[in-house]
Amino acid sequence: MYFKKTEIKTNSNKIVVLQFVEAINSASADKMVELITEDHIFVDAGDGKYQGREVMKQGWMGYFSMFPDYMIDIVDLTENDSIIGIFGYASGTYKGLKYETKDNYFRIPAAWKAVVVDGKIKHWQVYCESRITD
Repeated sequence: MYFKKTEIKTNSNKIVVLQFVEAINSASADKMVELITEDHIFVDAGDGKYQGREVMKQGWMGYFSMFPDYMIDIVDLTENDSIIGIFGYASGTYKGLKYETKDNYFRIPAAWKAVVVDGKIKHWQVYCESRITD
């Protein structure tokens, strides 16, 4: 991760978002749901919207079963009050099986928007181009 904890210790919104990214990077759906509001809204890169803690827990568990090494690599982070913008890369390997051709691995530029309310993430949105083809 690009940021040192000493650089952000005075801003709790950044800390919450970085804890959430750490939970994603360790594939901990339980920790993730501790950090989101009851009415949390997730918006995926295809503009699909999902709401609620239990929906998100099940969704992330399913995603981690497909991409057990999914990772967010933060390059830059910015904030405006309760809104945190994250810029970097998303990566993962389908089913964690690494082929020599690496055709089941992705590492793509991505951005995320987080809205923090009362120390919890109320809104998480992903901006990236998927490599899914017909």
